[in-house]
Amino acid sequence: MTEPRDMDEPAERAAVKRDALPPFDPAEAQEPPLVGEHAWGAPTQMSSELPGVPDHFQRLWTPYRMVYIQQGQMPEQDACPFCRAPELSDDQGLIVHRGETCFVLLNLFPYNTGHIMVCPYRHVGMYDQATTEEVAEMAVLTQTAMRVLSQVTRCQGFNIGLNQGRIAGAGIADHLHQHIVPRWSLDSNFFPIIAKTKALPILLEDMRQDIQAAWPA
Repeated sequence: MTEPRDMDEPAERAAVKRDALPPFDPAEAQEPPLVGEHAWGAPTQMSSELPGVPDHFQRLWTPYRMVYIQQGQMPEQDACPFCRAPELSDDQGLIVHRGETCFVLLNLFPYNTGHIMVCPYRHVGMYDQATTEEVAEMAVLTQTAMRVLSQVTRCQGFNIGLNQGRIAGAGIADHLHQHIVPRWSLDSNFFPIIAKTKALPILLEDMRQDIQAAWPA
């Protein structure tokens, strides 16, 4: 019989924090309300209730997207945003959790509200180049992210995946990162199809603070 050993692996310590949270429990889909409502319950206003000439449209304000419009999506050729982020403060780097071999941060250009990523600190591009410790902690942090996002946003499902290489759709191909995207019923609309625009109901820093506050210490 082997002797019990101390928890000296990053993934084991991360798993203890993960298990402090309940497992993902998908929220039930509901009929869309006549007045818009954020995923976490904060109501929006119909335009007919606002000053000016009323109409039947709602206004979705997403000011942070001016960064995308004015500066473009890709960083400089010799700059890696995933290497840079851990050097910044949590709010500047959009970081919600710092592990031992990996960290968790929000996507600056999210596919959906609460879109976060798990990255190794080490600048490595492909999954098979990651160490056993990095792969293990990345997996545990992904599970923790699911539980935290379920608690914070009451999402009903997830898209989780790795894009390996630029030809496979990786925006930052040289630094490994796992996407975790919350999903809700009817969360897709015509905006991305006809206007190449995603409408997101909460600013990134507000979302980052909510997720970081719910992450197990």
